[in-house]
Amino acid sequence: MNRRDLLKGLSSVALLGPRAAAAETDRVYHLGTLTPTAPITETSSTGKILIKGLAERGFILGQNLTFASRGAMGDLGKLPALVAELKAASVDALVVIGYPAALAAKTAGVPTVGASGIGDPVETRLIESLAHPGGNVTGISDVAATLSAKRLSFLKEMSPKLGKVAMLWNRDDLGMTMRYQASAKAAQTLGVAVQALGVREPDDFNEAFSVMNADLPDGILMVADSLTVLNRKRVFEFAAAKKLPAIYEFDFLARDGGLMSYGPDLAESFERAAALVGRIFRGASPGELPFEQPTRYPLVLNLKTAKATGLEIPPTLLALADEVIE
Repeated sequence: MNRRDLLKGLSSVALLGPRAAAAETDRVYHLGTLTPTAPITETSSTGKILIKGLAERGFILGQNLTFASRGAMGDLGKLPALVAELKAASVDALVVIGYPAALAAKTAGVPTVGASGIGDPVETRLIESLAHPGGNVTGISDVAATLSAKRLSFLKEMSPKLGKVAMLWNRDDLGMTMRYQASAKAAQTLGVAVQALGVREPDDFNEAFSVMNADLPDGILMVADSLTVLNRKRVFEFAAAKKLPAIYEFDFLARDGGLMSYGPDLAESFERAAALVGRIFRGASPGELPFEQPTRYPLVLNLKTAKATGLEIPPTLLALADEVIE
């Protein structure tokens, strides 16, 4: 190539560069969110985290980003139709909560990031492996067995004579059923008997409370999914009435009136979900993005609930707390 041709080629590249950048700026990306409960809105705590995280990566709401949210409000049968709506809206990526929402998104073939509560994605066959998910789903997952053992150890710290723990979970949610199984196995290792209380609908909680009334456990562990979260107040009230220590999986449950919680920091999980979405927007395939694990697991204690129910939180447990609600 002679000098004149080389200079001509360089000039062409220089002219194309700004145009390519402008085209990238002009493109609008479409984010969808899907939950089994209330929708993640732009003004909700997790919605704000997603929008902020994407803005930090150049995707700004109202400029080159749109935000569409759907929530099944506890009716999981609506999830496939809601996914279809989002797919018809041409979302570039979908952020979901819970295994049922992730499964619906996988079935629809929409690029998906599971932000929270999807259980073990390998055991439920959402993905091929954590390192190489394959397909259209990636996201944030945690080690249920390790977390279950820690939650039970905190219950034992609260109630040293813990001999039997009631476990509430949605038996129709495969991801949460497997989380319950991990919890039951951890209890067996610690020498704690399990009172298994699987529920399928709101009316089943009455039966669960009757079983506990007839054979009172020493503590309660509630596995969080849409069904149990929507009925959380009933569990809080039962535990308070019976003066039973209870532990929950997410910090918002302790802030909402539960005695204590231990689990992934949802703020961190949604920050990392935003980062994964950003990579998908830039062309990465979800199946090539390894699943990530949270790094922060706060222990939250609600001192107000403890005092109202006559339970005394040991100083050793208070010392371990990342947050104490007074």
